[in-house]
Amino acid sequence: MRRRDMLVALGGTAIAWCRSAQAQQRALPLVAFLSPRTSEANIDAFRRGLRDLGYVEGQNIALEVRSAEGDNRRLPALAAELAALKPDLIVTNSNIAIRAVKEAAGTISIVMSVGGDAVALGFAQSLSHPGGNLTGQTILATDVLGKRLQMLHEIVADPSCVAVLGVAGADYDPDAPRELAAAAKALGVALVPVSVADVNELPAAFAEITRHQCRATVVMSDPLFVMASRQLIDLAAEHHIAASYDNRLIVKAGGLMSYGPDTVDMIRQSAKYVDKILKGAKPAELPIEQPTKFVLAINIKTAEALGLTVPPSLLARVDEVIE
Repeated sequence: MRRRDMLVALGGTAIAWCRSAQAQQRALPLVAFLSPRTSEANIDAFRRGLRDLGYVEGQNIALEVRSAEGDNRRLPALAAELAALKPDLIVTNSNIAIRAVKEAAGTISIVMSVGGDAVALGFAQSLSHPGGNLTGQTILATDVLGKRLQMLHEIVADPSCVAVLGVAGADYDPDAPRELAAAAKALGVALVPVSVADVNELPAAFAEITRHQCRATVVMSDPLFVMASRQLIDLAAEHHIAASYDNRLIVKAGGLMSYGPDTVDMIRQSAKYVDKILKGAKPAELPIEQPTKFVLAINIKTAEALGLTVPPSLLARVDEVIE
């Protein structure tokens, strides 16, 4: 009897310990992370940002990660799935993912690690006082697009026309077309819009660019293009088209040139917002920040393969030369 009583007591203690451990696990702050595409660099950067602030996954914070793997149609369902977990906040990037999270999150705090013009897109009342439940970091992409077109024009002085390659139905900044058109007018360049619904349409898109006799293209910022970077690089080389991207990682892989903020570092920096919100700050009162450093990268080998010469005036402004 004593032995049985002892086993029962031990069993009860083990059950109580397990329940206590589960309760302790549930008591950890829960942060959800939704990405439009699978990117180990992005999630690693976010985890690094958390560690820099003293957060260790499984010890004093819990993290739930979801990725649409480049299929934007999955974003609403994934956003709803994360919202159902009742996290303390949801971190996401790209306009289309941010909108999906806003529609699903209710009152859950949202941190946009990389987003477009938050005010123009209706995500916030103002950058200094966002209002609502969203804050984070924004890129006023229209200014970037104009500069990208200008610098591409410096390499391809007479491009005949410049194609603007985008994704059909993408949630781009409302002012982007107007600002890009203004930059093209100042340069005396004709723009040809070309859009794709998915990566399978990229070969046809480049064939269309070639039919228009455009020697250059500005590739819009979109997770789909980052995932399809290898295909983009190969198609640009095959059709002899000079392409400007927003992501320097594409240039390191063989793309011609890019100009834009270091988005991986922006995702790392978004951990600062997570820290403030977990400590009681309200998103409505946390100003939305803009990146202060933009990186111009040029792949000299790719330029030579396209028969292009990078002018010294542009080389003097390059932050990263890839040879």
